[in-house]
Amino acid sequence: MKSALEIKPDISYKSAGKFEETRFEKIHNEIFKSSLEASVIVAEEIAQLIRSKQEKNKSCVLGLATGSSPVKVYEELVRMHKEEGLSFSNVITFNLDEYYPMTKENNQSYHYFMHEHLFNHIDIKPENINIPDGTVAIEEINQYCIDYEMNIKNAGGLDFQLLGIGRTGHVGFNEPGSHINSGTRIITLDHITRVDASSAFNGIDNVPKRAITMGVSTIMRSKRIVLMAWGQNKAEIIKRTIQGDISSEVPATFLQNHPNATFVLDQSAATELTRFKTPWLVGECLWTPELKSKAIVWLCQKTKQSILKLTDRDYNNNGMSDLLAQEGSAYDMNINMFNILQHTITGWPGGKPNTDDSHRPERANPAKKRVILFSPHPDDDVISMGGTFSKLIKQGHDVHVVYQTSGNIAVTDDEALKFAEVASDFIGKDSGINFKEVIEFLNNKSENQIDSLEVRKLKGLIRRRESYAATRYIGLKDTNTHFLDLPFYETGQVKKNPLGPEDIAIVKDIIATIKPHQVFAAGDLADPHGTHEVCLNAIFAALKELKPEPYMNDCWLWLYRGAWHEWDIHEIDMAVPLSPSEVLLKRHAILYHQSQKDRVMFQGNDSREFWVRAEDRNKNTAILYDELGLAEYEAIEAFKRFDY
Repeated sequence: MKSALEIKPDISYKSAGKFEETRFEKIHNEIFKSSLEASVIVAEEIAQLIRSKQEKNKSCVLGLATGSSPVKVYEELVRMHKEEGLSFSNVITFNLDEYYPMTKENNQSYHYFMHEHLFNHIDIKPENINIPDGTVAIEEINQYCIDYEMNIKNAGGLDFQLLGIGRTGHVGFNEPGSHINSGTRIITLDHITRVDASSAFNGIDNVPKRAITMGVSTIMRSKRIVLMAWGQNKAEIIKRTIQGDISSEVPATFLQNHPNATFVLDQSAATELTRFKTPWLVGECLWTPELKSKAIVWLCQKTKQSILKLTDRDYNNNGMSDLLAQEGSAYDMNINMFNILQHTITGWPGGKPNTDDSHRPERANPAKKRVILFSPHPDDDVISMGGTFSKLIKQGHDVHVVYQTSGNIAVTDDEALKFAEVASDFIGKDSGINFKEVIEFLNNKSENQIDSLEVRKLKGLIRRRESYAATRYIGLKDTNTHFLDLPFYETGQVKKNPLGPEDIAIVKDIIATIKPHQVFAAGDLADPHGTHEVCLNAIFAALKELKPEPYMNDCWLWLYRGAWHEWDIHEIDMAVPLSPSEVLLKRHAILYHQSQKDRVMFQGNDSREFWVRAEDRNKNTAILYDELGLAEYEAIEAFKRFDY
């Protein structure tokens, strides 16, 4: 049998870079600049397959996935149906899986998901839709699963299987330990899988513990497989799947033996692959300044030496002999890199007045800057850059914090009920809000019921008042605290609306009003429910529209990371050291967000509280700078400048 690397995909993928066969990679993969670009290409392949089957008067049998990865594919297929006449009349679909137990009407069911995102908007015949039934009696499950397999076989087998991948390496719900010969069956979900799903279910306690899933052997019999993965959170499992040994501990590695499988990735999901993370170990490189910085930092960590201690031998022994030959000597490279990193460090994030700023990350002038600190949720400001926030205020800048969303969905029902009961006891009937109705609603709220408007207002007010408490503690005036409550967020559920013109206009208005010299924004796209990405896109769109304005010539954009990841050392353009007292101030500011402290609804894959994550991350960044031979600090907050 040919290896997967020798098989060309059924469609010409226009990837960001030509696929390189290396000794590390065992599955054909294509890398795109964005998940949107990649999704359109995948949708084109599916449409091409459907049309080719129609020309032959044959059915097209598709295996479909759920989750965030295929959403844009389904949107593009719907667009093709409505605008280009793509018909699904000959299409038969089989979904990979469904939670168990789970009713079809539940808005967390995959039955609901598929109809919401695809089936309700196309001309597929209802009898051609096959989704595992989460209501089958437990004693009938085995026969039901056998019948599901037979239905696939009787339809002619899967012509195309669309897959995502979980952080455990599961495809479908084939969790670690799944056998290559496994068929459709009921399975117990891995804890990590349930943690990843917890945001959609408003907490892990509400996530089902079992699911019905197609088996590995069912998937492997597909004639064509495309697996999609987006974002930094998938990078590590993608590396293990593409470069690791085949193992039931990572079920996706079984795809290495499929004769026609392609992994479609965005750049973030590909970052851990050897040819991207350490390309000098693969072959000769085009040594850009950024790649040189990345390689030298990696070499320091590999050899456990500071920058100025690296030798010619260190470079030669670790795949960088061509870089050494190009630059001439380790000494010159080391000095240059040391200076680059040293010049990122500043205790003056708004620029230091009356000083030479040629080697500083920020301008000296104007000495007093107007600053907008955008915060996607009402706590990202202090979690991500509380120390820098405080410095900017103390150093006399006109700082405005702008909360882009209300954050109401992250407040638990119990927390809201507590506040409603206190308010009801205190003010009785004299309030404009009927707290007794709020209490009654929360006490009788059914599974998956969307919060009433009054409940959402209450939850938003809880987060708003926590934000005021935190910013006052930092030292900011109330008049410089702004709440946008962007409409895309206000759905009352985890699923948000797409970014719209109204959202962009609101962001644009606040920028135009303040006319900032500095904008700080969350550049962390690993947020578990995507709000950070939407908020950043709103800022990008607003800045693009405002760019012709004269005041925008003096506006610099700085990106910080949220609670999930930090910038790599070679990516950092400004490193702001924090003293022990500033670390403590930041901690206390975060703790004012009490509703997010003990029962975090959107925790991601990290069980630590946000203030602990923030401190550990900032301290680890300081340790890395110290290990590279630079000054030793208590903690460092990091930023990357972005040219918009």
